[in-house]
Amino acid sequence: MIEAVLFDLDGTLADTAADLGSVLNRLRREAGQAPLPAETIRPHVSKGVRGLLGIGFDLAPGNDRYAELHQRFLACYGDSLCVATTLFEGVSELLESLEAENIKWGVVTNKTSRYTLPLMEALGLAQRAACIVSGDSSPRPKPAPDPLLLASTLTGTEASRCLYVGDDLRDMQAARAAGMGAIAAAWGYLGDGLPLEEWGADIIIQSPADVFGLLR
Repeated sequence: MIEAVLFDLDGTLADTAADLGSVLNRLRREAGQAPLPAETIRPHVSKGVRGLLGIGFDLAPGNDRYAELHQRFLACYGDSLCVATTLFEGVSELLESLEAENIKWGVVTNKTSRYTLPLMEALGLAQRAACIVSGDSSPRPKPAPDPLLLASTLTGTEASRCLYVGDDLRDMQAARAAGMGAIAAAWGYLGDGLPLEEWGADIIIQSPADVFGLLR
């Protein structure tokens, strides 16, 4: 029996692409470059700042300009965490249904706590979640199982009785390594790597409402 459902944040629980994309385009304008369209940016959001600087400036960690732009990006994002960010359609109803059934839910994200906690507060979810595990909450972030296992401990739930829902290959890798059900969210950002069908998910779902169906 499933006793807890854990969610990735960006691209699964909340649609943060507009705010993150706005920051990226702000940096591009400062550099004298034209803004990128939302549809170009969106698939890279689940990769965090690394992915966004990759698509926006063709930069990777270790590049001479990367560290400076990385810090600039984080500073700008900290000032605009929840301007256009919203929960995906159906998420609010799903969380209410889980709570009504006394099924715990929580968040496990690679976003650092400096941004995760204020964003969860702004979305009105911080006090409702059974756990909030950020990228700096455990020694290794996803795709390592560490943060998911920490979430299992915090919720007092065996990993085998948890589902993890995410929109990135790393989410499925982490869930499987932790011994949790690996649920791929087809409404998310999905990235530009392996096709969703090759992530090794236990199941692919098309909408948040489908999560509740998995508990029956």
